[in-house]
This record gives sequence, C-alpha cells and structure tokens, in this order.
Amino acid sequence: MSRLGWERTPDGTFLDLCAGTLDLAADIARRSKFRGRVVGADFVVPMLKLGRDKAAAVMPVGADALELPFADAQFDGCTVGFGVRNLTSLDSGLKEMARVLKPGSRLVVLEFSTPRRWPVRPLYLFYFQHLLPRIGRMVSKHTTAYSYLPSSVLDFPDPDELAAVFRRAGFRDVGYETVSFGIAMIHWGVRR
Repeated sequence: MSRLGWERTPDGTFLDLCAGTLDLAADIARRSKFRGRVVGADFVVPMLKLGRDKAAAVMPVGADALELPFADAQFDGCTVGFGVRNLTSLDSGLKEMARVLKPGSRLVVLEFSTPRRWPVRPLYLFYFQHLLPRIGRMVSKHTTAYSYLPSSVLDFPDPDELAAVFRRAGFRDVGYETVSFGIAMIHWGVRR
C-alpha cells in the first residue's frame, strides 16, 4: 500500500474499510516505522473477530461503510481491499470515506477489474464466467456461491468511470494502475 503514504504521519490514525479479517489493516500496522493505529471497520463482525489478534495496533469496529460511526476528518488515510464493489451505493460510500478523511489524506482502493488486453482478457473471462462458478459449486455444494463474484466484477465501473466517482465524492489527484495483468486495479485519490 505504498500509495497510502502513511509515512507522512507514521503516528496517525488510519481506516481500513470493508476490512474483513483485518489482513490489510495488520499489514499497515506491522510496518517497521509505523507508530499509529489502524481502525479496521466492517459490518460483518464475525470476520473482524477472526482477525482481531493479527496486530496490536489494529482496532476492529463493526460499522456500515455507508454510515460510518466516526467524526468528520478523523483519519489520516483510508484503504479498502476488494470491498467497494460490494457497496450498495458506490457514490455514497466514497462520499462517506471522504467525510471521515482529513483534507490532504489519501484513499487507496484495491479492487478486481476486467483485463483489457489480449490474450489475458478472453482467458480471464472464460475462467471467470465458466470455470470458477463450476469449481466453486463443486467445492462448496452451493448452487450460486461463485456466480456473484464474476457478475459483480463485470458490472463494476471501468477505471475511468471509478475515477469520476472519486472526483464527485471529493477527491483530487485521482489515478489508478493495473496489477496482475489487469485482473486487479489500485485506485487512489487525495481528499480535497
């Protein structure tokens, strides 16, 4: 998460939203020169409980990303790992993140994407739309368990559209880069 820039305020308070089992929060908290704390927020409290002992500087909080229980301008930065795709309102979620961030602080989002280049794109789409759901159903014995992921990724805004959502929500210096051959993207912005 080099784009977060936590080094500017190593004793600050950071938010990891849609934190799940707190892997990303713990990664930040374990950095050698990090002296602050990370609030790991997710509405699925049992997942937070599974990760609560990963790092001493991580504080798990049960919270809805669309109605965060935090004061305005409370955090020095925010990360979201594979979570914004699941928000019922992307615009509302990003505006809420902007509300709790201090001006000049960064939001960094890691999210699945659909590769654009040949030959990765057709191979990825075949695997994602046909093989992954079948394998998921065989392993989990759940008929729809792995159908949601491909549809949510394919319906998610493309990088330029997501950048526009960042800007509407109150972020400047918005950008993005591909990782893993375009299977994922890192998006970032600075709170105005």
